[in-house]
Amino acid sequence: MPATAQKIRPCLWFDGNAEEAVDFYMSLFPGSDSEILEVQRWGKEGPGVPGSVLTMEFRLAGTEYQALNGGPEFKFNEAVSFSVDCADQAEVDRLWERITADGGEGGPCGWCKDKFGLSWQIVPRRLVELLADPDEERSARVLAAMMKMGKLDVAALESA
Repeated sequence: MPATAQKIRPCLWFDGNAEEAVDFYMSLFPGSDSEILEVQRWGKEGPGVPGSVLTMEFRLAGTEYQALNGGPEFKFNEAVSFSVDCADQAEVDRLWERITADGGEGGPCGWCKDKFGLSWQIVPRRLVELLADPDEERSARVLAAMMKMGKLDVAALESA
């Protein structure tokens, strides 16, 4: 395991496609704060195919993760999701479209799943501001509007 400033990091369990998943996640958040830190490969002792990826340590938008090719025993579920702070509607749209493409799926209230089954919350920063509005009635209208949405729509939230 590489030296890291981050004491705790999530480990994501995959069934042989960790490298594909990490490449996909890196494409969602390109930049200097996203990089592959280390790759461990199976040796001849197995049980994985010698030379194939066992684990990958990577940094995604400044947060470190580990991807593990652990096998088919465990699947992702909504009990764990990644919440993404989006600056604007354009970022919401870009991430939602990319994450739900090629086998991913949209869900309610800004939640979606990628093709690997990992859940994401694609949240415009403006929603957080609107929900914190001191006008409780306005905040309640925003919450009610959000509850009816799949992908979140900033303009519709603002007009609530």
